[in-house]
Amino acid sequence: MKQRIIMMLTMLGWLATGSHAAITITAIYTDNGDEVRKTESFEAEAPLQTRFEAEVTEIEAGWTLEWRFTHEGAGGGSSVTRYEESPEYTFVDAGKTDVKVYACLNNEHVDSATISVTIYDSILEMPNAFTPNGDGANDTYSAKKNHRSIVEFHAYIFNRWGQKLYEWTDVNGEWDGTYNGHPVKDGVYFVLVNARGADGKEYKIRRDVNLIRRYNEFNDGTGGGDQ
Repeated sequence: MKQRIIMMLTMLGWLATGSHAAITITAIYTDNGDEVRKTESFEAEAPLQTRFEAEVTEIEAGWTLEWRFTHEGAGGGSSVTRYEESPEYTFVDAGKTDVKVYACLNNEHVDSATISVTIYDSILEMPNAFTPNGDGANDTYSAKKNHRSIVEFHAYIFNRWGQKLYEWTDVNGEWDGTYNGHPVKDGVYFVLVNARGADGKEYKIRRDVNLIRRYNEFNDGTGGGDQ
């Protein structure tokens, strides 16, 4: 009986002094120039630069925040702890990362909330032709539009004599079919791409590129190449 009384008194004391908080996490990033705000778990492609905010209510003054970023992927797990009020974090690895924030009071975790960010596996393909004739269709040479989660990229265009005509390092970049500001001749060129995906996949792409300006004179105008 004495033990039961002691246990009940202990529990009542904990309830009287215990604290809790209501926490909402918001992940903020930019997609095609537009600001996106997420309050629930989501999927995206890398690299993804994100800022996190936490709205904390129902807690007495003096609280601080502790953030933990725990990653699970094919290459193993990792964990990072941050103490900023609104930390920034760049996701570059495929897989799921749990972002957990603790509301802390008197150096103790009072309550927590979690949001998960899943980064897609990578995709990268390059087409074999383009038609820079100014008709607005297939006028530039670039990675196929289905690319995703490419964190490193470097592409080069060469002519048949091995002369470098152009290079770019943005996976969304493109070649307009010119060299030193002048259009190059129709013909076969060569693309070399070295890239890496968020999943660690290495891409070494080498292929011919057919530049065909007069394509629409012999076709119905739907564009060329295996775009």
